Amino acid sequence: MVILYLVAIYVVVGAVTALAFVTFGIARVLPPGTPVTIGARVLLLPGATALWPYVLVRWVRAGAR
Repeated sequence: MVILYLVAIYVVVGAVTALAFVTFGIARVLPPGTPVTIGARVLLLPGATALWPYVLVRWVRAGAR
């Protein structure tokens, strides 16, 4: 049961991080002036949810630049 709770927490944190990333953070990671359509954001959402630790690290590093 503990593993199920840990997976649920991982998914919830990933979903929150991914929504914030595709809404606000994607412009910081990509080069300036790169357009990102709504369709691209929808396609990036599942991957950002699954790989949220990597996305968060990239987002923080891009903000430090």
